[in-house]
Amino acid sequence: MGTIAMDKRQITLYYSSENTIGKQIHAYVQSSKKKNLAVDISKTEVTGTQWVELADGLNKDIKDLIAMDHPDFLNVYGEQGQDLDENDCIKILQKEPHLLKHAIAVNGEKYIVLENAASFKKFIAPDSAGLKES
Repeated sequence: MGTIAMDKRQITLYYSSENTIGKQIHAYVQSSKKKNLAVDISKTEVTGTQWVELADGLNKDIKDLIAMDHPDFLNVYGEQGQDLDENDCIKILQKEPHLLKHAIAVNGEKYIVLENAASFKKFIAPDSAGLKES
């Protein structure tokens, strides 16, 4: 059993309020008609298990969730940061949440990276002709 809520009637948003785009996406989620739960990772610690589950749901490695081109990351880890293991990446996300590359939304079993507000609009848009995704 996973630790991430998998409710089809609720959008769970993982974002950092230390990031302008994260704040914008949070505002869009709050204004949507769907029930939502916002997890501001700069104020609420996400467990290592939850980070693993989020990465798995996105079919990504945990290191892919980190903005490795961010100046703060480069100042501390430099180019060697590319060789960090999973545990190192979890610690970075927990201690420096502003390094989360993009917000992440979970709706039921659907996980999506939200790069901007437009990607959230696409995420909640009804499927064409009301057909179910397969």
